[in-house]
Amino acid sequence: MARVAVDVPLANLDRPFDYTVPADLDADAQPGVRVKVRFAGQLRDGYLLERCEAGEREKLSPLTKVVSPEPVLSAAVAGLVRDVADHYAGGFADVVRTAVPPRHRATELAQVSARPEPAPTEVRPGVLAAYPGADRFLDALASGRPRAAWTVLPSPGPAGQWVTGFLEAAAVVLAQGRGALLLAPDARQLTVLERQCAERFGAGSFAVLAADAGPSARYRNFLAVRRGQVRLVLGTRAAVFAPVADLGLVALWDDGNDAWSEPHAPYWHAREVAALRAHREGCALLLAAHNRTAEVQQLVDRGWLAALQLPTTTTRRLAAAVRPAREASARDPLAEVARVPRDAFALLRTGLAAGPVLVQVPRSGYLPVLVCTNCRAVARCPRCGQGLSGEENGPSCRWCGPLVGPWRCPDCGGARLRSPVVGVSRTAEELGKAFPGTPVVQATAEHRAGPVPDRPALVFATPGAAPDAIGGYAAAVLMDAELMLARPDLRAGEEALRRWLAVVALVRPAEEGGTVLVLGRAGLREVQALLRLDPVGYAEAELSQRAEAGFPPAARLLTVEGPHPELDSFRDRLALPASVLVTGPFPVRAADPDAGARLTLRAPLSVGPAVVASVRELQATRAARKEPALRVRVDPVVLD
Repeated sequence: MARVAVDVPLANLDRPFDYTVPADLDADAQPGVRVKVRFAGQLRDGYLLERCEAGEREKLSPLTKVVSPEPVLSAAVAGLVRDVADHYAGGFADVVRTAVPPRHRATELAQVSARPEPAPTEVRPGVLAAYPGADRFLDALASGRPRAAWTVLPSPGPAGQWVTGFLEAAAVVLAQGRGALLLAPDARQLTVLERQCAERFGAGSFAVLAADAGPSARYRNFLAVRRGQVRLVLGTRAAVFAPVADLGLVALWDDGNDAWSEPHAPYWHAREVAALRAHREGCALLLAAHNRTAEVQQLVDRGWLAALQLPTTTTRRLAAAVRPAREASARDPLAEVARVPRDAFALLRTGLAAGPVLVQVPRSGYLPVLVCTNCRAVARCPRCGQGLSGEENGPSCRWCGPLVGPWRCPDCGGARLRSPVVGVSRTAEELGKAFPGTPVVQATAEHRAGPVPDRPALVFATPGAAPDAIGGYAAAVLMDAELMLARPDLRAGEEALRRWLAVVALVRPAEEGGTVLVLGRAGLREVQALLRLDPVGYAEAELSQRAEAGFPPAARLLTVEGPHPELDSFRDRLALPASVLVTGPFPVRAADPDAGARLTLRAPLSVGPAVVASVRELQATRAARKEPALRVRVDPVVLD
């Protein structure tokens, strides 16, 4: 008998089904292969999970076909897929589609070429050795299963080379004969990781799993991993499911990057998948970033992750100097035109004398939050404290719904709201005129720029799009810091600090004259964390505030979206503990009735798994009754 996970998206059918194995398929019907089965009168795809003895049922349908004798779904990955589906109130079929790439028949049948083993390299003190406690982490890699949160120095200097640190950890694991999985959030950083892996371990000694590689190359590399030809794997989001044999290390860079969040149901996050995998397979875990998210801080507080970080005094000595701008004078004409105070203009002039200068400008249209027309303070929900977004029928909170009653600014008493608009092109045009003859480079997510040579140039970039500078930038200016915080998003402050630290990481150390100027109120909590270069202290405070407000990761947050009448029925039928706070349903966008409604559930962590299970159970009941499907998200990164 064969137990098969059938590709059926219905929640009430999210379980394996038993089939008999015909004699002619017995040899090929092995665990992990793709099969075809008859299900509800239709031919369906599926994965054979295991072979087992016949049960009590005598009349079982036979397997229709073994699509390929290639076992593509390992038992470990199948278990991980099940864990992820349960954690995010989703289905096995939805998760396994990203875990196993589509079959490419020609690639599967092609002759297999031998792959070289990673070149043995001496595990010598390097980047990680500069961090207190890293020696214990490396020693434990050779004999145990350590887990650590590495707060990387934001500097282009040696101690800030996260890629080198990843390779040092991987070298220890590979020397023990185990596998390593190194993950980067986007193609740009994956390319850097790939290049340095080739230099250290040799070309062809590793596999790269990325969605933009093309179906043939992606499947070829996947098969090389599944067949055990390579033990070192690099990749982006979906590669967190890579079937690495005897996995010894999962290392993930920049867990706060929104690229780690899967955009399709059940909307899993690669950081959480990596943590689930480390727990399930007993492998080491290294989460590294310039900043620290509240989710990682929670794991550190619980003792599940060890902290690898430099003292703040050492960080400030080795990184660029960060300082706030003085208040712009009314007599400063440049500040009126280009939003740049006089001391920022002076920094640009000084920096250009030593090399390229970076100016980060928030993207136009990137900040749909509302601000007070009088004082430009962010308009916040009086119930949960999150930013308000604009609607034709008035301001609205994405967590609590439309605002009840008129809004008043707590700072100045104003009642008028507006949306701030910022643009990189306008800023580049105005500042470019102030420095005639200086090359001007613009970089956005849509129009990337290559590395900047070590000569004077003005580089204007939106957050996350700044190109590297050979030798580092001489200086950087962070424009409109307050508008970076003005997002109707739970993680707006955390994300702004992450973006700012990424800029600091591109600027030369202070001892070489590197300076970063922040154009924003110095008293803001996020700006203070940046000035002190203290992302850990900020994460501790952020986690504490999330706990007080009842937001993730200090609580479990579920959102359910769909037609308003269906959500009313869903809420009334849902069995929840008394400690769960239920809000809604309320319109997702009051100006657009077709956008549907949203119901939010906030639960203490102690009852979080029970709440998720209750939602999954009710979803299964609704699917069995053929009621309209509802969109469920667990701890969403953002709410659209």
